[in-house]
Amino acid sequence: MDSVIQPNTEGVQAVPVKRSTPWRDAWLRLKKQKTALVGLTIILFFVILGIFAPFIAPGQWDGRNIKEQLLAPNAQHWLGTDDLGRDILTRIIYGARLSLSVGFSSVIGSIVVGTALGLVAGYFGRWTDTIISRIFDIMLAFPSILLAIAIVTILGPGLSNALIAIAIINIPTYGRLVRAKVLTIKEEEYIVAAKVMGMGHARILFHHVLPNSLAPVIVQGTLGIATAVIEAAALGFLGLGAQPPQPEWGKMIADSAQYITSAYWTVLFPGLAIALTVLGFNLFGDGLRDALDPKMKH
Repeated sequence: MDSVIQPNTEGVQAVPVKRSTPWRDAWLRLKKQKTALVGLTIILFFVILGIFAPFIAPGQWDGRNIKEQLLAPNAQHWLGTDDLGRDILTRIIYGARLSLSVGFSSVIGSIVVGTALGLVAGYFGRWTDTIISRIFDIMLAFPSILLAIAIVTILGPGLSNALIAIAIINIPTYGRLVRAKVLTIKEEEYIVAAKVMGMGHARILFHHVLPNSLAPVIVQGTLGIATAVIEAAALGFLGLGAQPPQPEWGKMIADSAQYITSAYWTVLFPGLAIALTVLGFNLFGDGLRDALDPKMKH
């Protein structure tokens, strides 16, 4: 049941009252934060663009027309055209699908693997913790973008390989976050009681430890999507991510960099798309962090 009934002590009709839960309280706090709602609005805007791109875009993302190359923004092409006469607005709309899919997919992969490793390391400790922690330390010793470049170089250029590289380099972030949380949780009385009652390790991990470790992971995952979008754009700019003619924002900037002085719109608008997307996830992530922080509860 999601509600409780107040006792009818004076003959007044009983009124159902919603029971307070940590997640409902967090949602109520989140709704009060205007910056977080602005961030969520920006995120939903780009998500809708990506999902409904075929219906929203004014043309085809690879519709070339040499006669219309490098046209400034006008009534027909609101954001202008690139050096091949392709409509920039159309490519940005389709690019939202690529950039967000990389962001969400890579973060989900990082969370799944990182959380699993963090749970095992923090809960079992000893040599298991030592091995996993040292692996994390080695990965974190390298700058993330350089490690991503190395992985993509080994796997080969391409959007799917860039996604894999971004997921791999972010695994230690979530692994260390979950490990630190588990080290605290496993000392709680209810965990000790579960062990005394003979509850198995798997049940304790998935029914008690994991649910209580999710809040910081959710917050970091939201912020991590913004980072993944930037990393995907960086790899695309270097020619290691999306390949022509895919309309990925970073690749669009790289392809038009030589026209930055003569046709600024070819670089400006893809750059704004990246900036707004990152801003949206950062604003929402900050608000989500405050909402899920018990110290923020009044």
